[in-house]
Amino acid sequence: MALLEVRHLTKRYQSFVLDDVSFSLEPGYIMGFIGRNGAGKTTTLKSIMNLVRPDSGTVSVLGREFRADELALKQDIGFMLGGFAYYPRTRVSRLTDTYRRFYDRWEEKAYRVYLAQFDLDDTKTVEQLSSGMKVKYALALALSHGARLLMLDEPTSGLDPVSRDEVLDLFRAIIEDGTRSILFSTQITSDLDKCADFVTYIAKGRLVASDEKDDFLGAYRIVKGTKSEFTDDIRTALVGYKQTDLGFTGLMRVDTIPAGTSLAVEPADIEDIMIYHERVDRPMLER
Repeated sequence: MALLEVRHLTKRYQSFVLDDVSFSLEPGYIMGFIGRNGAGKTTTLKSIMNLVRPDSGTVSVLGREFRADELALKQDIGFMLGGFAYYPRTRVSRLTDTYRRFYDRWEEKAYRVYLAQFDLDDTKTVEQLSSGMKVKYALALALSHGARLLMLDEPTSGLDPVSRDEVLDLFRAIIEDGTRSILFSTQITSDLDKCADFVTYIAKGRLVASDEKDDFLGAYRIVKGTKSEFTDDIRTALVGYKQTDLGFTGLMRVDTIPAGTSLAVEPADIEDIMIYHERVDRPMLER
């Protein structure tokens, strides 16, 4: 049974549409949720949590329809939204006192462990926390009430490289027992190389792919060629490309690479795939 199942989620605004987004996450896995700024990642997370009401689509958590059983299911979700908008002069300990009242299974011991692990002092006020400390504090709250599903918006944003690595190690430890899963949005694609099992990618409000990470990477290749090799057929097959005085570099789906091609063909990483899908001089190819 999937911990999270999103089906045909749609939310319309005057200047943006989250359009028919579907994906699911089984227990024991980490899913990276990627897309450029404004692609709809935060709108998706807010729609899942019913913080904004979607126009259509369904969300199930632990096999139960979310909106029909929202209060009970939120006990099983650790949610961290990007940004930290608490009153700046409020002590962290006071914020925690308020937060813990909402959760029946609040784990004070776990919370104290995370404070120590993240080197946080909850006697400080919010304005005394660095941006990285604010992220760590929000993580400590999300992790301290026995949640089965963690949904985290940019959880490594603002962290230094050492802290990011520690957080990613923590993510892997959290899902080791096979009962919990993590969905986290990120702009730092190298984080996904270290810890993600699945990748879900949206662009301009539409789903591009939701696959196992190895399958996602395996579907594309970087191709390079000379000016003379940049034919109309090659141009049409490219997801996106960059031209230079000497030739071109682009992204192509494996199943569209011509047999016996003279083009240089190399593996693509997650960043490559995002960059070439978002090239403004090429329309995005449908899957």
